[in-house]
Amino acid sequence: MAQSHRLYVKGKHVSYTRNRRQNNPDVSLVKIEGVSTPQDAQFYLGKRVAYVYRASKEVRGSKIRVIWGKITRPHGNSGVVRANFRNNLPAKTFGASVRIFLYPSHI
Repeated sequence: MAQSHRLYVKGKHVSYTRNRRQNNPDVSLVKIEGVSTPQDAQFYLGKRVAYVYRASKEVRGSKIRVIWGKITRPHGNSGVVRANFRNNLPAKTFGASVRIFLYPSHI
């Protein structure tokens, strides 16, 4: 049997950065599978993030769309990271899956 070789790690869009009274939709918080400390999150800094979704209208032969982003820094002590996307992710993506690609690599 052939094994699939996935080039990304799964993650969840958790929220925007915020304080008690304000959301900041420019910066999204992403929880990466298997990452539980800020030291583990250091490996993912600078990596590309993709939110892949399916639209109803076909554009250029495909109904699949992508919003790209980049992981910028850790957030807190539980391994959550901050990510900036080219277009801000909509609030309906809270809890949705994102893909953290293993490039660019610094190894």
